[in-house]
Amino acid sequence: MKNKSLGMPAMPLVGRFAPSPTGPLHFGSMVAALGSCLSVRTRGGRWLLRIEDVDTPRSVPGAADGILRTLEAYGFAWDGEVVWQSRRTTAYQAAFARLEAAGALFGCACTRKEMADSALARDGTRRYPGTCRAGLAPGREARAWRLRVPPGRICFDDGVQGLIEEDVAADVGDFVLLRADGLFAYQLAVVVDDAEAGVTEVLRGADLLDSTARQIVLQRLLGYPTPVYAHLPVATNAAGEKLSKQTLARSVEGQDPARVLVDALDFLGQGPPADLAESGLATVWQWAMDHWSLARVPRRRLAPTPAYG
Repeated sequence: MKNKSLGMPAMPLVGRFAPSPTGPLHFGSMVAALGSCLSVRTRGGRWLLRIEDVDTPRSVPGAADGILRTLEAYGFAWDGEVVWQSRRTTAYQAAFARLEAAGALFGCACTRKEMADSALARDGTRRYPGTCRAGLAPGREARAWRLRVPPGRICFDDGVQGLIEEDVAADVGDFVLLRADGLFAYQLAVVVDDAEAGVTEVLRGADLLDSTARQIVLQRLLGYPTPVYAHLPVATNAAGEKLSKQTLARSVEGQDPARVLVDALDFLGQGPPADLAESGLATVWQWAMDHWSLARVPRRRLAPTPAYG
């Protein structure tokens, strides 16, 4: 089957894998790593690795080293140095200052308790009702800084999920860029990192689909190009829960890399031979490079992956 392209940007093709060091890699992480890697490698592009540790309180000591060790054991090789978000505060400060100078930010004094009755956005977060948009109430001080989201629908053609539309202002409201604890928010960090690295396509799990429109809003305000996106199906356990540290997903560290990669290829709809894993890791990678097709990736998986849950 002929490969389905995510588009042919004028700039060099660059993809990335960006795990958070909140625990060891699990099967869902491996699906995202493999899909993002194959998508660019099969078309001669570069594949970057970024450790998304901007939320330092959630980072688990030793988890990042474990992630790097596991990726190497599974045969992944990335281009350039590993990027660590925790070391890029200056870059986020610069982007934040540009938005502030443009009048796109405002201070917010609202606490989570005060927003507990706000409507839910489609990703389950609370929609910001705009309480501080026109200015802080007397006697209140800013706890966080929010983006003044412009009205209008964001539309993009996802390489797996199809046409996606969202009115961020109506559905999410003005979202936080600088948190009450002084840390920059994930949405800002990701946008700055992708732009500065020249990322042209983003393949990641569909659990991050609801973040994409927010990131496109930021890209437009900062004058950054928008990558093409493809959101892969999310791996779940037998209870239908997304594989994660919270759901006690089984780590892939120490498991048979060839077997796990073949299972990931099967999960992604690539149809690997049943006995492929018996041929060894190098053969699995060669088969994957020769047969990768984004067109075969399903929008979602109805069957769970209990072996990894």
